[in-house]
Amino acid sequence: MFWISAFLDLPADDLAAAVTHWERVTGYRRSAWRGEHGEFATLVPPAGEDHLRVQRLDDGGPRIHLDLHVDDVAAAVADAGTHGARVVAHHGSHVVMASPGDFTFCFVPHPHRTPPPPAAWPSDAPGGLHSVVDQVCLDIPAASYDDECAFWQAVTGWELRSSAEHAEFRRLIRPEGQPLQILLQRLDEPDGPVRAHLDLATDDRHAETCRHVDLGAEVLHVRSGWTVLADPAGAPYCITDRRPDIRVLDRPVAG
Repeated sequence: MFWISAFLDLPADDLAAAVTHWERVTGYRRSAWRGEHGEFATLVPPAGEDHLRVQRLDDGGPRIHLDLHVDDVAAAVADAGTHGARVVAHHGSHVVMASPGDFTFCFVPHPHRTPPPPAAWPSDAPGGLHSVVDQVCLDIPAASYDDECAFWQAVTGWELRSSAEHAEFRRLIRPEGQPLQILLQRLDEPDGPVRAHLDLATDDRHAETCRHVDLGAEVLHVRSGWTVLADPAGAPYCITDRRPDIRVLDRPVAG
């Protein structure tokens, strides 16, 4: 595997407001809509290659799914199947899958290789303000946590590392050249489907949070290392204390 991108799957009624929010939050530009029904678009960064995309949903609430960009889709599908994934649908060159915990992801053949840099924002702070969406957090019920962690480690081939400060978190450390790393959070709820949210790294969480609120986000919770917000579609995401210029921390900050 050589790239992971995240799809924001958004209800039609909230699509325009949510897409505008994520354009302003990231500094990226929405591409033209594409797909059979004009349901897909890409958030295009000013530098580097895209790793965030949006999809209009006909029903259901907002959610996240992942695209895993691989050299050989058929081989990747077969390998994921040996680790407990199942095929949901075939759509041309890409295959929709479900993980053992029923989290949706796709294998696609489109190559990317250059992650976008953090965006710089006006700020009175020394050095300015920077942020980037650089992590997807899988929110996993307790009963399926170990199996789901093992599955994603096997499928990505990335190092799985536990958090020294938060027993409920493990992290898959992204190799050089990847735009997103994967955080795996064990939830208190006993069972149910796996879901996901996006995390941002920033060098000033308070200033970045204020910027998001000014753009229409709602603060849901403030934790010791991260702040939980909701976008205009009601989808949760986090702003964390992870620095956007540091790829791996010895003691990972959750999100």
